[in-house]
Amino acid sequence: MVSAPHEAMHRVFQEYPNLFTSVSEALGVTFPPGTSAKVMTTDLTENRPLERRVDTLLRIETENDGPFLLAVEAQGRKDPDKPTSWAYYLAHLLEKYRLPTTLLVVCQDHSTARWAARPVPLGAPQWPALTLRPLVAGPHNMPVITDVAEARKDPAFTTLALITHANDPDIGAILKTLSTTLRDTPESIANPLIELTAQGLGNRPAAQQWRNLVAVDLSFYTSPLSEEIRNEGRDEGRDEGRAKGRAEDILRLLELRGVPVPDEARERIAGCDDLRLLDQWFSSAVTATTAKDVFAEE
Repeated sequence: MVSAPHEAMHRVFQEYPNLFTSVSEALGVTFPPGTSAKVMTTDLTENRPLERRVDTLLRIETENDGPFLLAVEAQGRKDPDKPTSWAYYLAHLLEKYRLPTTLLVVCQDHSTARWAARPVPLGAPQWPALTLRPLVAGPHNMPVITDVAEARKDPAFTTLALITHANDPDIGAILKTLSTTLRDTPESIANPLIELTAQGLGNRPAAQQWRNLVAVDLSFYTSPLSEEIRNEGRDEGRDEGRAKGRAEDILRLLELRGVPVPDEARERIAGCDDLRLLDQWFSSAVTATTAKDVFAEE
């Protein structure tokens, strides 16, 4: 199953096709600056039972050097089968579109990035016919951006850099930089980046840090993630309200039945937020003759 970080690492290029200009500069490779970019179909299937799909494919137009294709692959782990698949993608795209084609692999850990970046000779060892050399973006060469002024220059690049550094010990400062940056960014740009960041963090502890920052710093944005956070808050509020009301019902019932309730028992009932347990206590309170009887069936 495709993971959320996998989707975020390449989908950010679909949302912001001109992002590759900043990425290539960061990686020290000179490409002509794009004047426009078009998201293309990722289906590389031929008329046979073999189906192949690149993660993201862009056709990038330049002012003076003509168009080129950018194939973006998100790679979460080492996979010995990938180099031949990537070589197939490149050969197929060159044959189909007759345009210069670059493969960019995006990774979130140093080991996978080093593995993906190594040249892979293809063919007989005595005379390799081809050598695969992907361009790789990962924690080994993407910047750690903790300066808001720098982040504001290119929020999409800042987001991708953050995703590649999802395991960084300083991820809290990186997340805060992005949330501060997006507060002053138009919603049409910021909302997809909010969602892509959440996807890119996956189930790491930093994902909850990002949710907290979205709730506080970016609460005025309307996006699936912000709505989910708000709904969670409303649900928690409703549960707290129901628990408080149930606890009051138990104490009122015991009072009406003339059952003495010591301070310790009163505090235990009033401080409970477990609705299931409170319902159990309420049922016991109907027949209880002492406060201890309320808790007898735990």
